[in-house]
Amino acid sequence: MVSTESSTTPRRRLPLPRPAPRRDPRPAGRPTEVAPSRPEGGAVLGCGVYVDGQRVPDVDPADALRVAQERGGFVWLGLHEPTEEEFAPLAEEYGLHPLAVEDAVYAHQRPKVDRYDDGLFMVLKTARYLEHEQLTATSEVVDTGEVMVFLGPHHVITVRHGQHGGLADLRQRLDDQPDLLCHGPSAVLYAVADHVVDNFVEVAASVEEDVDELEASVFSPQRTDDIPRLYQLKRELMQLRRAVTPLDLPLHALAERQVEMVPEAMRSYFRDVQDHTLRVRDQVASLDELLSSILQASLARTSLADNEDMRKISAWAGIIALPTAIAGIYGMNFEYMPELDWRFGYPLVLLVMALSCLLLWRAFKRTGWL
Repeated sequence: MVSTESSTTPRRRLPLPRPAPRRDPRPAGRPTEVAPSRPEGGAVLGCGVYVDGQRVPDVDPADALRVAQERGGFVWLGLHEPTEEEFAPLAEEYGLHPLAVEDAVYAHQRPKVDRYDDGLFMVLKTARYLEHEQLTATSEVVDTGEVMVFLGPHHVITVRHGQHGGLADLRQRLDDQPDLLCHGPSAVLYAVADHVVDNFVEVAASVEEDVDELEASVFSPQRTDDIPRLYQLKRELMQLRRAVTPLDLPLHALAERQVEMVPEAMRSYFRDVQDHTLRVRDQVASLDELLSSILQASLARTSLADNEDMRKISAWAGIIALPTAIAGIYGMNFEYMPELDWRFGYPLVLLVMALSCLLLWRAFKRTGWL
């Protein structure tokens, strides 16, 4: 849900609920990335002050906001999975709204943009493609995380959740783009959103390769059981879809509506990110529809293979039933039976059995049952 309403009445700060113990949703044995080591300052992994698009060197994080306000710039803080205790001093210093702080600490939010007083709070889902040698019924293909962005007149605070989606490289690239940073904190918000959407493009392209591999397997001459793998990939694709689809509305609000924190010059940038998001959304939707079609084709092919097996079993059962019936008749040991006392009666019955089986086999072969 997109919210752009401003609050004119100061809201009472409510105490945040105690965090529940975090559980690792990944199954045992799955390779994980090592999280960056936390500095002595807590969850803050990066801090920089930018004035007129240039980064101010040698600024103490404790004085960053003061320096940014005095020199008309802004400070960019980067955090990774902060606890309530670690985030509380920053929230007090930067005047962050308690509801937004709660969302940033405990995560698990949909992509959205909210306006609190004179600041913005945006949530973006991040995604990463998990490499695997072969797609199986238990393969995890898409791993998702979150990036929350607090935007104020003199600050940008990014809070990252998950073991991927680091912003250190993005910060280095932005340091070389003073023309973009001159637009203020909204330039960082644009760069983060663009970085997230670019990752969506890469993940969707990799998932498409898995879909192509499954499609080739389903329609190959060999008989394969791809239904569990198709269902698993469809579940993984749903995670990517949940990350991409809701992002359209927040980006539309930033690109088309009058938002105080986003200058007119930055709207075209957000419009470009929205366009890329729509393309990825359409690609993911197409892949989901294609997977559904492949799944139906696999089910139909499995049903057809079962019918073919049943026909073969029925045909062989019919072939075996005829000599069994003849042998059963002669096994009743009646005194008066055809050719019972004839010298060649036994070979003749065997010959009749063999010829009848051969004729039945030929008939079933012509009709395609064998």
